[in-house]
Amino acid sequence: MTTSTIASSERRIIFGLGVTGQSVARWWRQQGVPFYAIDSRTELQDDSHAIAHIDRDQAAFGDVDVAVADDCTEMIVSPGVALDHPLVERALERGCRVRGDIDLFLEAAEAPVVGITGSNGKSTVTSLLGEMISACDVKVAVGGNLGRPALDLLDDQPDLYILELSSFQLERAETMGLQLATVINVSADHLDRYASLSDYHRAKHAIFKKVGHVVANRDDPLTIPLVPEDTPVTWWRSGEPDLNEFGLRQIDDVMWLCRGLEKLVSVEALSVAGRHNTLNVLVALALGTALQMPMDKLVEGAKRYRGLPHRCQVIGHINGVRYIDDSKGTNIGATAAALAGLADDGAIWLIIGGQGKGQDFSLLKPALSKLDVRLLAIGEAREEIRSHLSSEAPVEVIDSLEAAVTRGASGASPGDTVLLSPACASFDMFSNYIERGERFQEAVAALEVAA
Repeated sequence: MTTSTIASSERRIIFGLGVTGQSVARWWRQQGVPFYAIDSRTELQDDSHAIAHIDRDQAAFGDVDVAVADDCTEMIVSPGVALDHPLVERALERGCRVRGDIDLFLEAAEAPVVGITGSNGKSTVTSLLGEMISACDVKVAVGGNLGRPALDLLDDQPDLYILELSSFQLERAETMGLQLATVINVSADHLDRYASLSDYHRAKHAIFKKVGHVVANRDDPLTIPLVPEDTPVTWWRSGEPDLNEFGLRQIDDVMWLCRGLEKLVSVEALSVAGRHNTLNVLVALALGTALQMPMDKLVEGAKRYRGLPHRCQVIGHINGVRYIDDSKGTNIGATAAALAGLADDGAIWLIIGGQGKGQDFSLLKPALSKLDVRLLAIGEAREEIRSHLSSEAPVEVIDSLEAAVTRGASGASPGDTVLLSPACASFDMFSNYIERGERFQEAVAALEVAA
């Protein structure tokens, strides 16, 4: 379908009708704002849920003539749409205001907003902080890139918003002005959308525009923002902290999360496993403290937090072999973190592969060199993985996820782990990482039945 006119005096367009675009449509419809909607997927025109808040005569699907943007004054571009799309470029050339849903949210939000981003761990830290703040008897709304879209949270009227923000959301945000923000870490990711790590890093750091308070990772210089000198910064690190910093200390053979010399909670008291999750708790404690929440309540919330599905989730033990679902590990940094968290255990049968997103898989070599790992490579990137990593660990190319689970089960010995942490996107074989994780769990369940 093609069109060249928009029946709206303000000429507003929503480009992309995924979850985010649908939230914008609901919001604008609620506000009485006229708009036109565009999506390249023709099948959405028959999806009653996707178009529930859209006038059919004010929408176009499939190959849309770029001239539709000629008279546009404002375009909300969904995160799934690249900013170099010809239609977006046409809009910019014609002086259109191009931005994202987060701008609309921040214009309407009446409570303070915390923003959390990073290459790895941002979903866990976001949900964890939400539980910790709730333990402080504060009404909190959690969402953004995780769970509910930001605009849908406005109906909750909370005391505090906590948002997970992706680089795609941040790169199209005009202004931020968050009360508190952090970039947990930065490693190569989405290099199919960004020309370089530098461009990806720049997108992440948009979270610090006009920020009130920063939480920064002392171990990762790529997380440290260029902000005015009077901006408060709370620091954390993976080692022993300096005064007023957050970090880890071993005291009498027990590892403690600490603020300076103050013991906060032992690693043993946490319900989540793995060193990477320990650090996630540390970040959340730093964020909660920056919000001036009571430490005892924050610790209480941290202790009862049990993690998110598909993020280093232990799903069972069969014949002495542990099976872990880390389907959310969609980049090399996430998989390296998952492996590091299992460093003291037996051999690891790592199911890896999918859409590689332009990553350099050789960057995984340092993590592999420290462990007894066997790679079971699946998906589009399987041959690339074998080419880059066979010198560091044995690699078997496997046709399917289910076959990889079966191979891991047949080769593993008691005390070993079969780990799904693909370091890749899922879209070559599955609709998303959730389906991939569910299929892994189903394959493991089938093993248990057969055992």
